[in-house]
Amino acid sequence: MDAMTATVSGAARGAREHGRAGVVIRVNGPLVEVEGVDGIAMLELVALGPARVTAATVAIAGERATLQAYEYTGGLQVGDRAEATGRQLSGLFGPGLLGQVFDGLMRPLSSAPIWLTADRAPAIEDAETVARAWRFAPTAAIGTTVSPGDVLGVVPDAGSVEHRVLVPSDASGVLTWIAPEGERCVVDVVARIGDREVRLGEPWPVRVPRPFRNRPAGSVPLHTGQRVLDLLYPVARGAAAAVPGGFGTGKTVLLQQIAKWSDADVIVYVGCGERGNEMADVLDGLSQLVDARTGGRLIDRTVIIANTSNMPMMAREASIYSGVSVAEFYRDMGYDVVVIADSTSRWAEALREFANRNGDLPAEDGYPADLASELAAFYERAGRVTTLGGAEASVTVIGAVSPPGGDLTEPVTTDTQRFIRALWLLDRDLAYSRHYPAVSWTGSFARDVVDLGSWHVANGDPGWPVRRARATALLAEADRLSALAEIVGPSSLPGHERMVLLGGRLLRDGVLMQNALSANDGFCSAAKGAALLDMVLTVVDACERLIESGVAATTIEQADHGLVLRAREETGPDDADAVRERSLEALRLLEELR
Repeated sequence: MDAMTATVSGAARGAREHGRAGVVIRVNGPLVEVEGVDGIAMLELVALGPARVTAATVAIAGERATLQAYEYTGGLQVGDRAEATGRQLSGLFGPGLLGQVFDGLMRPLSSAPIWLTADRAPAIEDAETVARAWRFAPTAAIGTTVSPGDVLGVVPDAGSVEHRVLVPSDASGVLTWIAPEGERCVVDVVARIGDREVRLGEPWPVRVPRPFRNRPAGSVPLHTGQRVLDLLYPVARGAAAAVPGGFGTGKTVLLQQIAKWSDADVIVYVGCGERGNEMADVLDGLSQLVDARTGGRLIDRTVIIANTSNMPMMAREASIYSGVSVAEFYRDMGYDVVVIADSTSRWAEALREFANRNGDLPAEDGYPADLASELAAFYERAGRVTTLGGAEASVTVIGAVSPPGGDLTEPVTTDTQRFIRALWLLDRDLAYSRHYPAVSWTGSFARDVVDLGSWHVANGDPGWPVRRARATALLAEADRLSALAEIVGPSSLPGHERMVLLGGRLLRDGVLMQNALSANDGFCSAAKGAALLDMVLTVVDACERLIESGVAATTIEQADHGLVLRAREETGPDDADAVRERSLEALRLLEELR
């Protein structure tokens, strides 16, 4: 035994004498190996060194365990104390989440220094978080029998949606005591069910999905306010969607638009390895935007989890689980929640770096062999469910994918497509031609179109399936003819085919293009979107009739179609009636060409 081994072994024996503690024997960036921690468990948190760097167990071999450190390991050395905490990475879920910013470990960033990561305590131990008082108003009566998910009381001032205090998933029985209305902290007991105490806040391990009763049949659309998505590639509440695209194609702007305008009750925005200035833009935009649903600020029903590219790498790996756990917490209250993860590629890169440091056998492009399983575990936590309390609620997950060099055949993009219900592929050529959102109609898909079409038919829009089918067919035929026209010239095509090209242009520029910076066009209601699409299809039909009546294709092409193209910008976000009036005027002008 050499001197270093003897020193470490002696330190391990000394540490064991002071409880469940061992010593650090190896440090390699975020990978730390420890020895001598009795009874250490998988995913158990361990505090390392004098700074108590947070790490989690990912492998155990005898007395030796491999950990992934969630914080900067500079200054950590061989022989430092490694103390097991007996708990997994958990968040403190209670009032105080909405409108706030947290890091990947659910530690508050809104009022804490960002750079001193080792000095920040988890929310469950943060003095300011624990000490803040909230007004608790009971709604359940003493002596009643309660079950998991039942509402015990509410906290009315914890955001723009009502915060409901629920019976925990592992508690049921007679309510023997409930706190009267008044100020309570998150660690205060607010009710007793038998001998079980229920506190205002609930710690929950972020990697453990929260339970629910069942998944109801059928699909309900999530309205995003973005026409190309709602009209052509809709996503259902509780489904998973991905937004792959290269640099500069507009992923972040599209996700911000969904965060601002989707009809979800709560938004959880996870900045996973993205640039800090982008997260600052998100926070600034949400803080300034007036919420049309509540009249307050949009940030008041949003939770932001920021783990930017300058923050510790493995906290990035934990951030998406923290985000989806927050979403499940509000889902259990009966709310529809959208989780936006920007971007899952940066998360996968953290997995790859740690696996390489650990000496794991690399798979394609150096990613770990379990990449697909990790992606599946994340996206599977999406779902529309019946909660334990009997309400229908949902968690919809939308993940951005940033393939290196725009290579859509790389592993993260291809594996993600196996587990999602909608793909919104961003096209570089569309983005470079200033067509935003740059959602490709040739590479995108929506697997729930049939079910969502049935929902629209049953809920007052019987023309939705036919309208969408005609639009996708028109775009596909226009693309085919565009390739042919580049060879033989547009004037060489028959009149009907030239009308298809015209219709494709009107559809692309008058409906699918959307200006995120416009007060009229940044958001589009379902009724206005349907009216815009109906207008274009009606105009195309009128042009076809003109061709049949002998009007020259050139005459129709050179006519002023500005009424159609400008309607999206010049009518209000909900003004479907104004669009229909423009449609009638456009038809009248076309009839004058006869």
